[in-house]
Amino acid sequence: MSATAAKPRPKIDPINRGFWENARAGILSVQTCDNCSDVHFPGSPVCPRCLSGDQSWTPVSGRGTLLSWVRFHRAYWDGFRAELPYLVCLVGLEEGPLLISNILETHPEKLVIGSPVEAVFETVDEELTLPKFRMRG
Repeated sequence: MSATAAKPRPKIDPINRGFWENARAGILSVQTCDNCSDVHFPGSPVCPRCLSGDQSWTPVSGRGTLLSWVRFHRAYWDGFRAELPYLVCLVGLEEGPLLISNILETHPEKLVIGSPVEAVFETVDEELTLPKFRMRG
């Protein structure tokens, strides 16, 4: 095992490119149907409500509610071994969609389901910035 094992990276494609470009600029976004205004995540080639292919990546507030979280004690990918244990969360955005990410909290005992959270951004390199969450207020 390499001490510098790589973490898996998202595959950036034409469907999700807008999300990752916005994240690189420090903006959280979700896909919005230009036809029926459905707001959804993750992105898809057609709207899940009306099947329109006309969709845009719309900036959102980045605020949400902590719906669930877990502390990983096992590295399923070697690239995460040095970060053990790490926290993963499920967030319900104010705008509706759900996102899975990491929550940045040094005291997990303070994590309470239903607590307000907000997006923050971690720059990995010049190509990739990851949205993560922290407790709000």
